[in-house]
Amino acid sequence: MGKTSFLLPPGLPRDLLQEFEQACLAGGLDNAPVPTEVTVTPRRLTVQRAVDESGYLIVPWDVDDIGRLMISTSTLIERDEPYHLSVELARGKLHHLRNHVAEWRVLGFPNKSLESQIHAAGRAFGAVVTDIDSGSQDKQAQAVLSDAVQLSDRCVQHYVDNLFRLRHQKNTKIDALLGCQLSALPPNPAELAAAVNSARVSLCWRDIEPSESRFAWEKADAVVDWAEANNLSIMAGPLVDFSRGGLPDWLSLWEGDLSNIANFACDYAETAISRYRGRIKRWLLTTACNVSSVLSLGEDDMLWLTARIAEAALQMAPDLELVVGVSQPWGEHLAREEHTYTPLVFLDTLLRAGLQLAALDLEVVMGVSPRGSYCRDLLDTNRLLDSFAVLSTPLQITLACPSGTGPDSRAEGDFAVKGGRWKAGFTPDFQAQWASQFASVALCKPYVHGVCWTHLSDAEPHRFPNCGLLDADNRAKPVFSELKKLREAHLR
Repeated sequence: MGKTSFLLPPGLPRDLLQEFEQACLAGGLDNAPVPTEVTVTPRRLTVQRAVDESGYLIVPWDVDDIGRLMISTSTLIERDEPYHLSVELARGKLHHLRNHVAEWRVLGFPNKSLESQIHAAGRAFGAVVTDIDSGSQDKQAQAVLSDAVQLSDRCVQHYVDNLFRLRHQKNTKIDALLGCQLSALPPNPAELAAAVNSARVSLCWRDIEPSESRFAWEKADAVVDWAEANNLSIMAGPLVDFSRGGLPDWLSLWEGDLSNIANFACDYAETAISRYRGRIKRWLLTTACNVSSVLSLGEDDMLWLTARIAEAALQMAPDLELVVGVSQPWGEHLAREEHTYTPLVFLDTLLRAGLQLAALDLEVVMGVSPRGSYCRDLLDTNRLLDSFAVLSTPLQITLACPSGTGPDSRAEGDFAVKGGRWKAGFTPDFQAQWASQFASVALCKPYVHGVCWTHLSDAEPHRFPNCGLLDADNRAKPVFSELKKLREAHLR
């Protein structure tokens, strides 16, 4: 088995040492995590995996003036001598930053000031590497890492601004969608209609068909009527969310029976599509199918079931635009148990099987556990989106970030605000800043057709805690106005 160890700086916080259990090694063509055995002592982190080959480490880390983020090294060879973790994390971030800058040079986005700062950071890192005996190497490496993360944010913002500028040269307003998922008529219909240009109607199977063959369409009908009256683009779904909170309780009677589960799922999809045929063309069929192990179904079962639902939908209406979604697109679930399919390979397998999809949905929900992702910076998010672009199928992004860590009685009980932090923590103002930056990274890209916020109001039942655009009293959070500004500045 391949084993690699890293020397840790003295005095790391105990809670950070505990979070090292989430560290993993990654590699391969799609840079996917692999099952990793982690051993932590106060001064050493050891990671071990079943294969002997080079790879890179992904680990939670406190970055000065930024927060606690997932940070990765560059590719490392396996060796007996331990690496200095703080040095390798600084090296990794500078490596990713240089690659990004090389790409936007090709696009014609020069910026002498930023490139000069990158060169200065490289020189500072060179001093760190050669300063072996002074006893301050870890401190200096930490300073270089902090500078590199902040510099990467500025570089990505420069990249985003220039991509928007290029796109606006062709069109005054970009033909991309910005909206949120709605499970009921919004409490502020006029305000929301002015802030977004699309709506995704929640058709959660658990809510629509709580008892077999007994349907509750009233809330969904009201949302569709409202969206049509306000000339919003309408999408529906997900029809089947492969999570305990997304499937009806009565379906558990058929646990492990793939054939009958498929029949029920297809019947539900056909019923929903028939009801809104001619009114809704784009459908998010499934989501979380790559991470779930519900109803004793395996990965191949999920692939087959997803394809079967899509076939049933197209038989009902061949002109439908079908979308399939994945959760945890960085592949966090791969780090602790064996999986055959990474998120990218899961979607690629469906496409190679001939499934005609209009788009692929990536669920980017940061700071929420267990289905969300650990906090990452703008550069890592930009790299993630570009990695899925190789599938040559448009992307849409389901986006969310919590506005606080307090209790949320309307959220699903299995979920908690956990998985890194930003500076002092999650606040409404930080959520607004995060949403503006991360939505911009997505919407500036020509291959991203839209961004959908995961839910509107924390007053309604929802999955991810404290992630709504409205609080538990249906008052608009600062994120609401930030997304409205983004839509007004760039979108139709």
